[in-house]
Amino acid sequence: MQKISLEQLVAFLKEQGFIFQGSEIYGGLANAWDYGPLGVELINNIKQAWWKKFVRNNKYNIGLDSAILMNKEVWVATGHLSSFTDPLVDCKKCHTRYRADKLIEDFSNGAVTGDGKTNEELLEYIYSNKITCPNCGALEYTDIRKFNLMFKTHQGVVEDNKSEVYLRPETAQGIFVNFKNVLRSSRKKLPFGIGQIGKSFRNEITPGNFIFRTREFEQMELEFFCKPGTELEWFSYWRSFCMDFLIKLGVDKAKLRYRDHSKEELSFYSNGTTDIEFEFPWGFGELWGIASRTDYDLKAHQTHSKENLEYLDPETNEKYLPYVVEPSVGVGRILLAALFSAYDEEVNEKNETRVVLRLANVLAPYKLAVLPLIKKNHAEKANELFELYNEHFSTVYDESANIGKRYRRQDAIGTPYCVTVDDETLNNGTVTLRDRDTMEQIVLKTTEVIPYIEEKLKF
Repeated sequence: MQKISLEQLVAFLKEQGFIFQGSEIYGGLANAWDYGPLGVELINNIKQAWWKKFVRNNKYNIGLDSAILMNKEVWVATGHLSSFTDPLVDCKKCHTRYRADKLIEDFSNGAVTGDGKTNEELLEYIYSNKITCPNCGALEYTDIRKFNLMFKTHQGVVEDNKSEVYLRPETAQGIFVNFKNVLRSSRKKLPFGIGQIGKSFRNEITPGNFIFRTREFEQMELEFFCKPGTELEWFSYWRSFCMDFLIKLGVDKAKLRYRDHSKEELSFYSNGTTDIEFEFPWGFGELWGIASRTDYDLKAHQTHSKENLEYLDPETNEKYLPYVVEPSVGVGRILLAALFSAYDEEVNEKNETRVVLRLANVLAPYKLAVLPLIKKNHAEKANELFELYNEHFSTVYDESANIGKRYRRQDAIGTPYCVTVDDETLNNGTVTLRDRDTMEQIVLKTTEVIPYIEEKLKF
């Protein structure tokens, strides 16, 4: 499989209509990206696959869609307003600003992170390992300062302290503050989970690597509530569940790994955290975080709001705050890992290059392309079949250029199957179906195409 650099992938995705620079005609906006016609289909397919596996078809879990704007006291209770910060340093020579933990992570290729380290320990590591400024090469930094990542705005017509609200930095808290409502209305019993897909916002000082780290991003998050003492069993369960899901989505298994947080790295409220990492061109990066958060969040909200959030166990008749296991993943990161895993270039005996995006069928923007062999002879029937097939799965119609170029076009955007409409279609009701990955062709009745593709789309 041909590797592709990040720069090449960005250019490819723009050319094909997956992802564009945000506000491009005005010079763009740093770290803002728009999803084009193919990109929005791909990202929606990721979200639908997650929702199917984690919520709709999972006997334990139910869904929620909470507000982006929340009462300011939510973030006071959780500590986000006081401690949701990044450790920033400036190079004294060129004045470039960095996250101290990111300097360490990049230097060690992800082997060492800043998790659990104090400001002094971060600086000590930087100086003792001679991590020079990536911009100018100097080894002279300011002291570390804390920078809060919350996006602040105002609600209403008067901009004062009373009208301050924040764009949520994570979707999790919308789940925790609704725990009591969901428990009462759904009549669920432990263990159960609440899943949510939604936008979050973090004022990252050093976003980068395309859509890997952005200020506006979409999360797919599950908060799984369980009885204290069982959380580590469920932690192990969801850890494996998430890895299996990624592999089924076509993410390259050879580029995936677990990274368990050491005791020194663990957040003070966690008794187990694992990152599933993917090997990107710049090194391993976090794809999915699975954390056992104990009862920290519910306890914080119960204490601050004075609302009783305890669960009454119907089997033991005891009351307690459930423990929580949280698998949380960014949609954009899965998309990026899937694209790096899928991109391939093949060179045939004529030294011609075929670009193939080997996306899993469930993710492909279009599942089927309908191609008339000769426009003037076969377009009418091809359009009729397009309308029929498009009722069952995402289908595209293409009649421009010769059939070989159209095959290549569909290969490059990841369409797994093409049907060619020709004289045989008009005479005996058959089409030629071509497989993207193998390029093998089979003949099917026009009525056999729908069950054939639907079987291939099972996930």
